[in-house]
Amino acid sequence: MTQADTLTIFDTTLRDGEQAPGCSMTLQEKLRMGRALADLGVDVIEAGFPASSPGDFESVQTLAREIEGPTICGLARCNPGDIDRTAEAIADAKARRIHVFIATSPIHLEHKLNMTKSEVLAEAIKGVEQARGLCDDVEFSAEDALRTEPEYLAEVFEAAIAAGATTVNVPDTVGYTMPGEMRKLVAYLVDNVKGIGDVTISTHCHDDLGLAVANSLSAVSAGARQVECTINGIGERAGNCSLEEVVMAIRTRPDLYPVTTNIDTTRLYPTSRLLTTVTGMQVARNKAIVGANAFAHEAGIHQHGMLKHSETYEIMRPQDVGIVGTNLVLGKHSGRHALRDRAAELGYELDDAELARAFKRFKALADKKKEVFDSDIEALVLRANVGTLGPWSIEALHTTSASDAKSSAQVRLSHTNGDVAEGSARGNGPVEAAFCAIEEAVDLKPRLEAFDVHSVSVGEDAQGEVSVTLEYDGKTFRGQGVRTDIIEAGARAFLQAINRIESHRERSRSDRASRTQGAA
Repeated sequence: MTQADTLTIFDTTLRDGEQAPGCSMTLQEKLRMGRALADLGVDVIEAGFPASSPGDFESVQTLAREIEGPTICGLARCNPGDIDRTAEAIADAKARRIHVFIATSPIHLEHKLNMTKSEVLAEAIKGVEQARGLCDDVEFSAEDALRTEPEYLAEVFEAAIAAGATTVNVPDTVGYTMPGEMRKLVAYLVDNVKGIGDVTISTHCHDDLGLAVANSLSAVSAGARQVECTINGIGERAGNCSLEEVVMAIRTRPDLYPVTTNIDTTRLYPTSRLLTTVTGMQVARNKAIVGANAFAHEAGIHQHGMLKHSETYEIMRPQDVGIVGTNLVLGKHSGRHALRDRAAELGYELDDAELARAFKRFKALADKKKEVFDSDIEALVLRANVGTLGPWSIEALHTTSASDAKSSAQVRLSHTNGDVAEGSARGNGPVEAAFCAIEEAVDLKPRLEAFDVHSVSVGEDAQGEVSVTLEYDGKTFRGQGVRTDIIEAGARAFLQAINRIESHRERSRSDRASRTQGAA
């Protein structure tokens, strides 16, 4: 086998991933994820779409200034204003890229752009030329490439390369294609596009038919040397190609894929868990690589084989992806160093401030639980910087419940501006009563779409993790809470989602003000 090439891992968790309903992030959350992605070893971070809003511009600019290691990329339409805005946002990055795109499929040309093929070709050339004049690293994407005529796609890519593109991306924008079709198209482009051997071929696959990873791997086998993906596969509709899955497929099957990556695979699980904490979007238990059941064996014949030799039923080791095999138990007499050391073994490095916050919650938890397990510690550490993610926090919560009467709840909230708000309500159970009391306190009435509970660890005194999804103003917002008291965990999850709504409203007001000032 020939010497392996390096496959560029282009992570778009903070751009395409964040577009998934309920996955919006605050600036501080994006920074935290950006640092985690840098530690993971991704080559390119697509930090956002700077021209889409002042908030997105600020996020991209902040990541460009503060994240070191990966190339920081901003997305832009083949539009002069978009490209200038993106160049400005990424200007302070040590390594930067402008990613321009325009649709090329007949359905997009007719129904979205209302443009001819020649007009799209001209816009693509102008966009790439402008971007190349502002940045040496330019990626060009032909949106909906897999539903574009191959001959026309080749013509557009050839023109983009001549105009200065250093990467050409073949997106399966709607998750329509099959692996054989992807392999055939990339091979066709390799054979028919002048100059394509001098640039990087990329692919960006969506998972509408559950084939994003398979299609990405097919593109790699045909010559692509960049894969665009997200942590946990989050993204629009059914999501994107899952970073952890494509990376581990390549690592596990070097006989089929003569490429390597710069990913530190032991950081995959911690990064996945961080994203679930930031977005509130849980990973399915049977999710490949990072799901709770990914390395679990219950069937007797499997357990017997595992005891004899792990490779009988495991093609990779849990520790390869950052899942620690032991479950060291800490208690109320354990100190800061023990907590920090165990967190480090689990893949989480804490600075002094994070340790102080996590240790305070650890001691409070240890007073309630007989034993604190790894999963408990992980939950504490991941939330050391999360809090309530907004202006409101719970000062006091009191609920009552009886089998023959409605439940009641009283809550007192504090605001970062010093205000205090109180609410009381009755409901069909203490959880509903607590939610209604919070709604009364903040004077906000979102619609509850989902309420999920699962145990963080084991035992009667286990922590419960509650996730809620709220709908407000046509958008969805998620929140999480972890406590030994499920009602309190639910209230904190509900309030976290409320805070996300408040942050969204504040950004919307700020964006409207900026547009008004610009118009003036």
